[in-house]
Amino acid sequence: MSRFAPLPDPPYHAVIFSSQLGPDQAGYGEMADLLADLAAKQPGYIGAESLRDSHGYGITISYWRDAEAVRGWKQVSTHLMAQKLGKTRWYDHYTLRVACIERQYEGPDGR
Repeated sequence: MSRFAPLPDPPYHAVIFSSQLGPDQAGYGEMADLLADLAAKQPGYIGAESLRDSHGYGITISYWRDAEAVRGWKQVSTHLMAQKLGKTRWYDHYTLRVACIERQYEGPDGR
């Protein structure tokens, strides 16, 4: 995955997932790779940006055409299974936010 997702002109939606991995990470990397590939095939998917530090704290932002595309991704069976495993095995804590992007700027020149 490239560092910056190829974003269209707004508006579009962002799903911001911040997480802290716990000690049991068995199968986590494989599932993360599978979900990244699966998300990229979903209707309305635009791209994603993801980082994780050496202490297990990570942020993944996935970008979607609209709220309907976000809802569609939420209902994919493999994604639902991964959510359950995240809650019961992989994450000590997580936060999920969904936002509508109204403006964007790129740099270094910015606006």
